[in-house]
Amino acid sequence: MTAVARFFDSRAAYLLFSTATNEKPVVADRIGDELDKIAPGERALQVLDAGMGDATVLTELMRRLHRAFTHIPWLIVGKEISLEDVRLSLDKVADRLLEHPEMVFVVTNMSYREAPHLMPLREEARAALSWTTVPLEGSTAFDFSRQIRELYPSLVDDWAVRTSEKTGNPVYLRPSVLVLYRRDREFILNDIIPKPDTSLGSGYQLIIASQPYRARTSVDQKMRTVVAPLARALAPAGRMVVVHSHGNDPGLEIIRGVWPDEDPFQTNRHVLADAAGDHFVEPGDEDLTFESIPDEEAIIRYQLHAMPSEVQEHIGTSLIVAAWNAAAYVAQIDEERLSEALSSGRYVPATRRVIQEYEGVWFNDEAFVISRDGR
Repeated sequence: MTAVARFFDSRAAYLLFSTATNEKPVVADRIGDELDKIAPGERALQVLDAGMGDATVLTELMRRLHRAFTHIPWLIVGKEISLEDVRLSLDKVADRLLEHPEMVFVVTNMSYREAPHLMPLREEARAALSWTTVPLEGSTAFDFSRQIRELYPSLVDDWAVRTSEKTGNPVYLRPSVLVLYRRDREFILNDIIPKPDTSLGSGYQLIIASQPYRARTSVDQKMRTVVAPLARALAPAGRMVVVHSHGNDPGLEIIRGVWPDEDPFQTNRHVLADAAGDHFVEPGDEDLTFESIPDEEAIIRYQLHAMPSEVQEHIGTSLIVAAWNAAAYVAQIDEERLSEALSSGRYVPATRRVIQEYEGVWFNDEAFVISRDGR
């Protein structure tokens, strides 16, 4: 488990994957298709990104949100435990505050059960809660960016982590919340600016959960620790979009060219839907619906970036390395096997063959939607 966690959370592998493929904008487009099915609450439009990463998906979605809900106050909450991803995310916030001034942007490192409510479950964690609220001065993206970057040194302690002995996952040392908004919009936003020990209202109109769990995690754990707790944070008529890797694509063929029996994607949306009845058992869960959607809406294809000449004329080392990294990252290959494949060079012919056969490499994600009744 620990080896898997080290690879899956590798910064180098993640950054190469995210820049070498168009997964994030494609996922943002799919989530954006849900916007005409939601409406703001009484005070604001509340959105939770339960696994913000570097906020590329969220930023793309916020551009579309501004078009759909131009003059509506927003409360955007992003859950992210990686300090580096928090920094990358906050680098993108200044421009969003300029385009949509009526926004409160919140980042927290808490768990899936805690993050929707911005409150730790354990009493001792509540006592250690670090809560920072920053009204940003000025009216330009430069003003906001400069003040946000001044916060980075203080985030080092608030976003410190340790590795869980039980799961191998990083967990926070101290629960933390950072709240940002424009001071010149404070009067308008006052009712939705979160404060410690106060409720966030009736829930979120939209919850995003892109790649919130590892493919090999059991169905029970996915439902119990991620899907069910997040779904319970939906407001009436709210919608949660979950996206995970699906396989059945050239990327998986690359992996099976090295390990023929590899089968990392065993839990599709149908399996999770079948398990919902065993997990949606708390009061209020009866209003939750695991929606049935056809494959053309559920399966999302994204591509590895490659110049046509790289594929058609000469498949170079850089393209092979990028394709192999993306395939191994998506399949979550553990560090030991990854090292063996790299040292032996077995990945090169397997990757080259797939690129030649398909004239490139593409991957499949799968999306599903859980909604709450609007009554």
